[in-house]
Amino acid sequence: MSVPLTLLGLLDREPSHGYDLKHDYDAFFGRGKPLPFGQVYATLGRLARDGKVTAGQSEPGGGPDRKRYAITTVGKTEVEAWLTEPVHGEPHLQTVLFTKVVLALMLGRDAGGYLDAQRAAHLQRMRELTEVKRTGALIDALLADHGLFHLEADLRWIDVTSERLTVLADMVRAA
Repeated sequence: MSVPLTLLGLLDREPSHGYDLKHDYDAFFGRGKPLPFGQVYATLGRLARDGKVTAGQSEPGGGPDRKRYAITTVGKTEVEAWLTEPVHGEPHLQTVLFTKVVLALMLGRDAGGYLDAQRAAHLQRMRELTEVKRTGALIDALLADHGLFHLEADLRWIDVTSERLTVLADMVRAA
């Protein structure tokens, strides 16, 4: 997730205070991982330095003085380019799952046991996400679907790899 581009996108709607940006980010994009206030303001500072946002004058509020940030033309152009750019699939074919299996085989450890444990963990997470889907709001359900589809793909890979484990072990040990 690109925090700077997401904050720019939120600012493209309307100028906002850092507090409001954090609130909106957490409500829509921070499920399970809220954005720290320090990160919001550090990111806004870099965006201002790079000419993508402007910070208004400090305004008094219920707490410390606050600045209202607005997106610039440079920022709008960057958001537009980012929104129209397709998201690539897994950028690296060598995933953590693959790496752990190969290393387990290289080290003479139980790669099959690792795959079984990973399968069990994925199935447990799928049960949790299914419950979120059943009881959550639409945004939560859509995010749960995304997670479920990724877990399903991992489970298929685990099954295929389990079937080929002996051949893979021979190949790894011979290298």
